[in-house]
Amino acid sequence: MNRVDYLRISLIDRCNFRCHYCMPEDAELDYIRSPEVLTRTELQTLVSEVFAPLGFRRFRLTGGEPLLRSDVTEIVRDLAALPETEDLAMTTNGFLLASKAEELYEAGLRRVNISLDSLNAETFDKIIGNRGRSRWQQTWEGILAAYRVGFDPLKINVVVIPGVNDREVLELAALTLDRAWHVRFIEFMPIGNSELFGDRAWISSEELRDRIRQRWGLETASVTGAGPADIFTIPGAKGTLGFISQMSECFCDRCNRMRLSADGWLRPCLLNEMGQMDLKTALRSGVSTSQLRDRVAELLALKPEINYKQRESGTTGAYSRTMSQIGG
Repeated sequence: MNRVDYLRISLIDRCNFRCHYCMPEDAELDYIRSPEVLTRTELQTLVSEVFAPLGFRRFRLTGGEPLLRSDVTEIVRDLAALPETEDLAMTTNGFLLASKAEELYEAGLRRVNISLDSLNAETFDKIIGNRGRSRWQQTWEGILAAYRVGFDPLKINVVVIPGVNDREVLELAALTLDRAWHVRFIEFMPIGNSELFGDRAWISSEELRDRIRQRWGLETASVTGAGPADIFTIPGAKGTLGFISQMSECFCDRCNRMRLSADGWLRPCLLNEMGQMDLKTALRSGVSTSQLRDRVAELLALKPEINYKQRESGTTGAYSRTMSQIGG
């Protein structure tokens, strides 16, 4: 059984972008009401008294957009101070990062993944659903601010959508040549916007690698990550290229993570809603953390059978959420 030691924690289900691969353009989302969102204290309790004793050592803060949460810096400080925390990271769209990068770093955050699906402002704004003043420049400034502060590795996440941004793969890969940045190409998934997926489908990681290989050559990197990415490097480049191939090369067998939603649902698999557990309601009803720990331990034992390959086996305690609401 693969060791599961990585918890993705969604701090908020709201986002200041409406990326098309996360949610349909005209979707009316039923956002979680503030009283139903896990508080800072509840998060601290669950991590320190339930997840850490079960061997969880890696934590990633996601959203929605985590920087929209007013107490995000305090949450970072809480988790970074736990003796069990070996790795604390955040995934963000970067739009608010320029003003927050330094305080987050000082609070103990060391790794950040920033979504940047295009280097072209017009394409970028189209992908994020922006119809007003372009948001590309402020997002780029957030990336540069994180780089200056010292986040290492600094990762750039790119969801590749055929006919939308796939022509920029070489330009995005070139970001790794002169900077120690780590670009991650992610295959488009059938979740969040099934209509767009049905229209555009996906491009395999191997096809993307072949494009890069023909331009510069490509070598298997000497480093490995904590996640599912297969990591390569362009010869002589300072950074690396990662490929997350959940469509073409299913990696369920090496999954090491679970997901905690902003309202306290523990989800063992991104693409299969079976086996979800409502920790918030149990915690607020007075169930002890030792009992919750036992329940999570039981779910961990079942996790190998709850994966994308087994998605037709049934759903219990179901809810249906977009990618932004799940936290990716």
